[in-house]
Amino acid sequence: MTRVRLEAYAKLNLNLRVAGRRPDGYHDIESVVQSVTLHDDLILESASSGIELEVDDASLPADATNLAWRAAEEVRRAAGRPLGARIRLQKRVPVGAGLGGGSSDAAAALVGACRLWGLDLGLEALAALAARLGSDVPFFLSGGTALLSGRGTEVRPLPDLAARSFLVVRLCASPRIIDTCAENR
Repeated sequence: MTRVRLEAYAKLNLNLRVAGRRPDGYHDIESVVQSVTLHDDLILESASSGIELEVDDASLPADATNLAWRAAEEVRRAAGRPLGARIRLQKRVPVGAGLGGGSSDAAAALVGACRLWGLDLGLEALAALAARLGSDVPFFLSGGTALLSGRGTEVRPLPDLAARSFLVVRLCASPRIIDTCAENR
């Protein structure tokens, strides 16, 4: 395959319980999350070697610090052979809004790179790569409605709530919410 196009859907945290800090520095959480129709677009095309990333939002990096770039590189390493991809990321999910845009982009890049290069790494291997990239990246491999636990990488599907409507109000940045919840336990 020479070109793959994917939609990277945002998510809403419908509730969040933050427990103590783990030895790895993360907090233990329980959160019910729901994927929503708001999405970024990723287009992956074959390239001779390496990973190239183009992002239509100048505030985001287009290098190895971007989660989509890192995800494609993880798949390339897992394949164990020289592969190349050019990724075009069209941002629609607001940056820093707590909607999981970067994590969703990473999951889409994992799946897209596998499709582009004809790789079948299996869901377990993809989930392990996803967990290395970020706490909620594994959720975005399947989406829907789920209960996230542990540091967020443990995903248990729940009955779908997609037919419901939600009003989103952003009070403050996600890391601040988690830290405040942990302090007030």
